[in-house]
Amino acid sequence: METQKTALYNYHKSLGAKFVPFAGYEMPVQYSSGIVEEHKITRTNAGLFDVSHMGQLLIEGNESLSDELEKVIPVDLKKIKLNQSKYSFLINEKGGIYDDLIITKVDNGFSIILNAACKDNDFKIIKNSIGNKFKLTLYKNLSLIALQGPKSSEILEKIINGVSSLRFMNGNNFSYNEKKIYITRSGYTGEDGFEISIPDEVVEDLVKKIVSKGAKLIGLGARDTLRMEAGLCLYGHDINETTSPIEANLKWAISKRRREEGGFIGYDKIKLDMNGSLSRLRVGVIPEGKIIAREGVKIFSEDNKQIGSITSGTFGPSVNGPIAMGYIKLNFSKLGTKVLLEVRGKKYNAKISELPFYKKNYVR
Repeated sequence: METQKTALYNYHKSLGAKFVPFAGYEMPVQYSSGIVEEHKITRTNAGLFDVSHMGQLLIEGNESLSDELEKVIPVDLKKIKLNQSKYSFLINEKGGIYDDLIITKVDNGFSIILNAACKDNDFKIIKNSIGNKFKLTLYKNLSLIALQGPKSSEILEKIINGVSSLRFMNGNNFSYNEKKIYITRSGYTGEDGFEISIPDEVVEDLVKKIVSKGAKLIGLGARDTLRMEAGLCLYGHDINETTSPIEANLKWAISKRRREEGGFIGYDKIKLDMNGSLSRLRVGVIPEGKIIAREGVKIFSEDNKQIGSITSGTFGPSVNGPIAMGYIKLNFSKLGTKVLLEVRGKKYNAKISELPFYKKNYVR
């Protein structure tokens, strides 16, 4: 299959971006200043990310739509307000996660942002689950850009009036160059910021304007170090079809009513996990010294028994040290527990840490 390109591909190229194949797309991994510098720009100023490879799904329908969607997405969709967004999952029969997603209530239904590698499969799963009564559109002509960092609100307000008054995890319709765009105050970096859904034909124009006001384009490399410091999961690594939201330490993302009542597939397993049969948990791990423990590194107890493995690991520029996340047997998951990490045949000291590694700066 041919590698796809986003509408901003040529613009990234003109800025000297280095590309990598990611989820079937040619995506910029970094620009000339490098990953650490791009990370710091996002934390101190404003970084602009092209995330157009993500899936943008609109499901239109009547009142019964929320009932049908609640069978596969464990959110209280009846309580969600117009233009409010929630982080959630598409659940399978075994209580595992097909995908994690952001669902927003819009005028005529729900808008869902899906992971790039999962979007086509997600579309089929949702369509099979809710039947033919509703209209599903997986957009092919919309871009998605994310402006993140402490200056993002100030920068975007200069171009699109009214965005700075959006509350965290809330969105609205705006207009740019006579085109309808949708903006939510959210992101994947631990910083305040916005995700902008915009027609392909005007995205480059908006991006250039945002850059002219002081933001810098940021690649996937820094997106990964930023989300790691914020303790956020990457689908296919920290969560997948075999991990339950409870094991993944994401119980908070299942609405209280849904945790109590169920009514969604996989609830039996999730209920068992909540009621004491949990055997492992996603935790933060801080290696001692400078060692980077990447995905697949085994975690051992002090008496040399294997008790888990790392799912994501990197150097965190804002915390100035190595950080990692992984799954560990429940009885070793207490904060401060000393463990060993096996990297290239040698064991190194580490300890269980709280998440996030870096304090989130969302605007409440």
